[in-house]
Amino acid sequence: MTDTRAGTAAGEAELLWRPDPDRVADSHMAAFRSWLATEKGLEFADYPALWEWSVTELEAFWGALAEHFGVLFHDEPTAVLAERVMPGARWFPGATLNYAEHALRHDTDDLAVVFHREDGRAEQITYRELRRRVASVRAGLERLGVRRGDRVVALVPNSPEALVAFLATASLGAVWSSCSPDFGARAVADRFAQIEPTVLVAVDGYRYNGRGFDVRPTVERLRAAIPSLRATVLVDYLGGTLPDVVPWESLLAEEAELVFEPVPFDHPLWVLYSSGTTGLPKGIVQGHGGIVLEHLKMLALHSDLGPGDRFFWFTTTGWMMWNFLVSGLLVGTTVVLYDGSPAHPDLSVLWRLAEQHRVTYFGTSAPYIQSCLKEGVRPAERYDLTALRVVGSTGAPLTPEGFRWITDAVGDVQIASVSGGTDLCTAFVAASPDLPVWLGELSCRALGAAVRAYDEAGEAVVEQVGELVITEPMPSMPVRFWGDEDGSRLREAYFDVYPGVWRHGDWIRITARGSAVIYGRSDSTLNRGGVRMGTSEFYRVVEGVPGVVDSLVIDTSGAGRTDGELLCFLVLAEGVDLADLTPALKAELRASLSPRHVPDRFVAVAEVPRTLNGKKCEVPVKKILAGTPPEKAVSRDALRNPDALTPFLGLAHNTP
Repeated sequence: MTDTRAGTAAGEAELLWRPDPDRVADSHMAAFRSWLATEKGLEFADYPALWEWSVTELEAFWGALAEHFGVLFHDEPTAVLAERVMPGARWFPGATLNYAEHALRHDTDDLAVVFHREDGRAEQITYRELRRRVASVRAGLERLGVRRGDRVVALVPNSPEALVAFLATASLGAVWSSCSPDFGARAVADRFAQIEPTVLVAVDGYRYNGRGFDVRPTVERLRAAIPSLRATVLVDYLGGTLPDVVPWESLLAEEAELVFEPVPFDHPLWVLYSSGTTGLPKGIVQGHGGIVLEHLKMLALHSDLGPGDRFFWFTTTGWMMWNFLVSGLLVGTTVVLYDGSPAHPDLSVLWRLAEQHRVTYFGTSAPYIQSCLKEGVRPAERYDLTALRVVGSTGAPLTPEGFRWITDAVGDVQIASVSGGTDLCTAFVAASPDLPVWLGELSCRALGAAVRAYDEAGEAVVEQVGELVITEPMPSMPVRFWGDEDGSRLREAYFDVYPGVWRHGDWIRITARGSAVIYGRSDSTLNRGGVRMGTSEFYRVVEGVPGVVDSLVIDTSGAGRTDGELLCFLVLAEGVDLADLTPALKAELRASLSPRHVPDRFVAVAEVPRTLNGKKCEVPVKKILAGTPPEKAVSRDALRNPDALTPFLGLAHNTP
């Protein structure tokens, strides 16, 4: 694929931001490098040299990281890495530890949690109070029969109750799994039933966009659909009740001692889920030790967070970013939890929150930033954001226009555009406090993440777009998929294309500087006349045209058709006529991308189908248009808006 950035030669990206030298000197990254020099005799001239060492000398890097951060091993490991293979790498064999012990090691009156709900309900919790609540709920779960290895599942919003229940579960050595309460009953059951939980923690309802939603019918359906449940704990979130449940308040009522069950390094901590668009969601199991190490690295070194900082990320409990956010406790920072719509009563609500609580690190999604850009929101003109140091973005590639908006409308902050996945519960292409930010680029490959771009021959390339692969194991890679006893599903998901190398499924270009650009999913590539292009580039152009609210592009070439079309589906602003807009769209795409990437047809639709976590359903729609029966192409229960599929089904029936 060619570089399509207008007027920019390869390697000549515009420098947007450079870190202040004093800030770099005071960063946790600088402290780690200084510690390596003093304690290990290892000196690195710059970040690229440190990264190269971290992905070459795996045992030395991950062992040093554990030592530097004082990881609390109950039983010491016999090695750092038993065997350097993928899949099947065994990290820190013989070691025992507990994630919750690390999250709650700060027994102080410093703030651990700031919570806000969109209707004004708020709460602040110190580390000492958080420890007390976790101890009580831990004892309560024990009384309900929860033991090490049992599963506790939760249908909860981004709230203190969710955090306390998770830490109590982890402290027992039990396994946590959560879904957002706006998921439908079938979607939740598809996730929870397969892991056979013993306890369900659920809210009676939730608030979103100024409305209350009753979740009790979903809770009842789940209790009927999951025969392994022994008890249901109900959180009074909106004032509702149910029969035969354990009130959350009863778990908090009894004081108890805070105890942590030591478990093996790879003992399951939580189960996350794939999107489940084409069948049951895969249960992705990650271990206590791998998550402790990976999140210490990302939050302390790459995010430069610690005591005194305020860490916010807009997320729900159904997205891995919730798990990443609450790991801020590992580094002693204050985590800021927000439950509600990011656009109610308007798009400024989160920026008001940032001002109110002096947020240090403000994390959100690329679509939210694009929405702020389109609506002309200018937070720095209305709010005091002087405490803000970093704006983080993930969930989709952040466009260059999104970068510029942050610089112009938010202020002199580092832009941490990051990319990773649920699969590792982290970002492996990220930012660092000692690196600049270039327009449209992710600043670096994360320490310990051997990210490469592979060409069609499976060779690593620089300054060319290729498959994003990881060539060395990382501790937070899945321990296994739930129920995948022989490991075949895990191998098929990541290792079938390049044996022994993790193929992630994204297009990436790594620059000569070590920064990177993500171009979207490689399995939904636009291949027109031999010119391949990621869909993110297409969306950047189309959604930048006034009158376009959302879009979905599908290349039907190679999807069971010999004469494939390039189809662009558009959600238009009210009052905009497709016929009037089409000439401008064609001209912009021809000039910004290539004549080959001007669609054969533009089709207006009411909505773009999206997964429960908000990702566009490119591959399922492509399969439907190729004639795959819809029930095999996509699970409707895995979609946020299943009715949005209707026009695509009609188009498939009318397409030769």
